[in-house]
Amino acid sequence: MEKEGNYIAVEEVYSKVNYFRGNYMYLKFDKIDDKLIVALMGELDHHSAEEVRVKIDDRIDRDNIRKVILNFNGVTFMDSSGIGVVIGRYKKMQNRNGKLCVIEINRTVNKVFEISGMYKIIDVYKNIDEAIVNI
Repeated sequence: MEKEGNYIAVEEVYSKVNYFRGNYMYLKFDKIDDKLIVALMGELDHHSAEEVRVKIDDRIDRDNIRKVILNFNGVTFMDSSGIGVVIGRYKKMQNRNGKLCVIEINRTVNKVFEISGMYKIIDVYKNIDEAIVNI
């Protein structure tokens, strides 16, 4: 794992043939007031989901966060493992009497959110300013 400033690079490895794919999932953490903002960049799939979950949960637990904003603007691919990451963090926030929302959903991620029905339970905002006011 590489650290670049506030970015955490999660290396993705195709485990069946132990082939390094060269794709990364970057996470950038920011905190505004009592809100944790996580910018995700790259592919959120079964290769990166576990590490993404661990890193986000670690920050939530360490800083006792109760409001999380996930920014999907930089996500280039998302599969069902990514849905699991979002739903898991949503449940974690519910257990803390907190909130989770997503922002800047791009076309690729929008399709996954629509098909999975996540829009029925997860609040979505256009941008960070809108989310900060409403969460």
